[in-house]
Amino acid sequence: MSSKSGYLLKIPLSLGRAVERAARKEGLSVEDWVKAALRRGIAATDPAGYIRWRFGKPDIGDLREILDRVPDNPPMPGDEIPDDVKAKLRRA
Repeated sequence: MSSKSGYLLKIPLSLGRAVERAARKEGLSVEDWVKAALRRGIAATDPAGYIRWRFGKPDIGDLREILDRVPDNPPMPGDEIPDDVKAKLRRA
């Protein structure tokens, strides 16, 4: 089964010409430019959904691997956890 589908869109001629110019400027086919524009639009309106679709469900092991690379340094001035938040974290 193919994961692709076709859509016939009726758009104003001026918009079609603008898409063609933008695609040409970026060195893409109109189809590739439109797919990229749709991805950007989806990412802008549903960033979490886009990330899940693009990268799948996060794995705690991957997160641990990333965090293990971070040096264990004290926070820079201004990046400290405020006392009220520390108190909430201790209660949790």
